[in-house]
Amino acid sequence: MIGVVIPVHNEEDFLRGCLLSLQVAARHPGLMGEQVRIVVVLDACTDRSALLAAALEVECLQIGARSVGTARAAGARYLLQQGARWLAFTDADSVVSHDWLPRQLALDSDAVCGTVSVLDWAVHGARGALLRERFYDCYRDHDGHRHIHGANLGVSAAAYLRAGGFSALRCGEDVALVQALLACGVQIAWSAAPRVQTSSRFACRARGGFGDTLHRLWC
Repeated sequence: MIGVVIPVHNEEDFLRGCLLSLQVAARHPGLMGEQVRIVVVLDACTDRSALLAAALEVECLQIGARSVGTARAAGARYLLQQGARWLAFTDADSVVSHDWLPRQLALDSDAVCGTVSVLDWAVHGARGALLRERFYDCYRDHDGHRHIHGANLGVSAAAYLRAGGFSALRCGEDVALVQALLACGVQIAWSAAPRVQTSSRFACRARGGFGDTLHRLWC
């Protein structure tokens, strides 16, 4: 079984699109009928995120940690208990490609670090084009990159457990996990093949995350 984890804190504006894309990805013929279980980890949500997930019949866990690292770890732990052999992670403000999961698995690695592209530069109006230009001046969307995104990450169950899993961090939990994987000698594919599009919002849920990176480019 393949498990997919989405940490959520008040994501009613984006969550439905994320889950719909994951449900399409879970039915990809390249998976040869292998079961995919999608789990939303609702972390101290006070909006309609739970209702949106329930309407799409997606499994939910409830926690109150206000920590994305704790949320990812909770989802991973639950799916491992259910027998997951591979764990894939994305974010609620992101949309995965239809072949996201088979492309991760086809890389035949213990872990996969993917790149991201941005859905909505236009929300920043006239400066959107400038922001895009600044982003791609310092971003490498190709194989062999060294970017780490919780929005596009995959790891085998064995490698995840060997590295100790996600730390209970409010930000940087993805980087910490990859560093732990590297320290364990895990084989990582730094690939642009598994595609994920993510939001360009500045009002990010974790300080120091992707939204703050974009905001620094804006200033």
